Amino acid sequence: MNLIEKDKADVMDVGGLARRLEGLGRFLRVADPYLPDGDLVAAHTLLERAGNRLSLSLDHTVVALAGSTGSGKSSLFNALARFKLSHVGVRRPTTGTAHACVWGPLEPANLLLDLIGVLPRQRFRRESALDGDDEAALHGLVLLDLPDFDSVEQTHRLEVDRLLGLVDQIVWVVDPQKYGDRILHQAYLSQFSSHAGITIVVLNQADRLSPSDTEVVLGDLERLLEEDGLTGTPVLASSAKQPGMLSDLRAALETTVAARQAALRRLAADLDVVAGELATTIGPPAAEDEVDRATVRQLAEALSASAGVPAVADAAAGSYRQRAAAATGWPLIRGLRRLRPDPLRRLHLGETPKTDAISTDIVPRTSVPRADAAQQSAVALSVRAVATRAAAPLPEAWAPALKAAARSRTADLPDALDRAVATTDLGTERQPLWWRVAGGLQWALLATGLVGLAWLLLGYGLIALGLPEIDDPSDTSVPMPTMLLLGGLLGGVLLWLLLKPLVEMGARRARRRTEQKLRAAVTDVGRSHVVAPVREVLNAYAQAREALAAVRPE
Repeated sequence: MNLIEKDKADVMDVGGLARRLEGLGRFLRVADPYLPDGDLVAAHTLLERAGNRLSLSLDHTVVALAGSTGSGKSSLFNALARFKLSHVGVRRPTTGTAHACVWGPLEPANLLLDLIGVLPRQRFRRESALDGDDEAALHGLVLLDLPDFDSVEQTHRLEVDRLLGLVDQIVWVVDPQKYGDRILHQAYLSQFSSHAGITIVVLNQADRLSPSDTEVVLGDLERLLEEDGLTGTPVLASSAKQPGMLSDLRAALETTVAARQAALRRLAADLDVVAGELATTIGPPAAEDEVDRATVRQLAEALSASAGVPAVADAAAGSYRQRAAAATGWPLIRGLRRLRPDPLRRLHLGETPKTDAISTDIVPRTSVPRADAAQQSAVALSVRAVATRAAAPLPEAWAPALKAAARSRTADLPDALDRAVATTDLGTERQPLWWRVAGGLQWALLATGLVGLAWLLLGYGLIALGLPEIDDPSDTSVPMPTMLLLGGLLGGVLLWLLLKPLVEMGARRARRRTEQKLRAAVTDVGRSHVVAPVREVLNAYAQAREALAAVRPE
């Protein structure tokens, strides 16, 4: 397939290229906050350059002649332009700045040359009225003569590297003596292995070789290019001194200019390179819930210990016992029990949390003991475990972002945990029905004892006054008043003894219920302050993976 047939076959899908660029933009938007800047510099540069290039003329094709010192690219540049535009000399390096020759009006190409960075005084218009239609086939060509890539002047080499990243097509000019130069192949040609579609290699000064030697050198050059990954790249022989030996190169340039595809192919090739580099940052898909339950459970346990959940649960059990004794114990000592401070109240807990819009912003701090060093270390390890578990299936580039996300709100954890404990309804203000029944029964037994006591006092008082009594308490072996008194007193004590197992059972239930509620509240804090930021990164990873799939060639 010749160059003309190849250009006709490789018509770029402009819509597909636009979708790939849009995918790269989406990738950068979601991945920028999380991936190292160094991994994204090339992608940002390409996206900016693509926007600039596509906003300018696609009717112009920028072709660069690149080569080493003495390869004769400046002579070739002048020969193609048929004017002496670029200085040719014996002393090296000769070309210090890029020269541009524009076929057609210069004004439409100026914006493109401004973008590339060619100085106005180094811009030349090739066509004139004397040419007639001789140069019409190259109308739209912007040919650049670059400095030598192996120049002793470092500024020249840097300028070459900059310009090679901006042009639409590259013509590498080599000579019979240095076509196998290591710098050329290792530092340049092999780095453009994805750009075979916009690369031409010209064996210049071929007039110095016999036809058979030219074929041998061209064959060896093709072999070297295959090793560089540039299989199928056109290899042409030329000579600036023999006009007839420029026909193949000129025909190739005419084909490129007529196709108006070089700029699009260059962007597509650059996208291939960038997508390959970004592929190292994307691996297998992340599961919907990459932070598994075991890891969240470990985090919840560490946060529960740090928030003092066991201490609050013990206090809830003690509060239950105290309130149960005050509600169901002997009425005469209930007041004494109420004088004892409630264990939960001592922690500033136990009241029904306020839920109105004004008071929810200000929650009094509790008196739960602060986390000690061991508990703080356990929390730190659990937070790290969340990040490590989430990062396990992902490429290493995402691990720092996941670790930073997991730790991003840890400074707020102590206050958030204290608030969660303070606002959790522990249900301590609700009294079981059996407390009221038992309390009423205790009052009934007390009343019975008081009736017996009053009866006895009344009987003995009548005897002391010498009045006849209706019922002498000493007439029976078990006087009724005594039975009422002893029954009321002993019944109250016996009832309390019978209720103690029930109170203990209720205290254990209160402890478990309190612990469950607080663990649920603490787990919510862990999810919002540790797991949620990690999942934001995982979601960004999933979106970046989807976007990169649109960037990579099908």
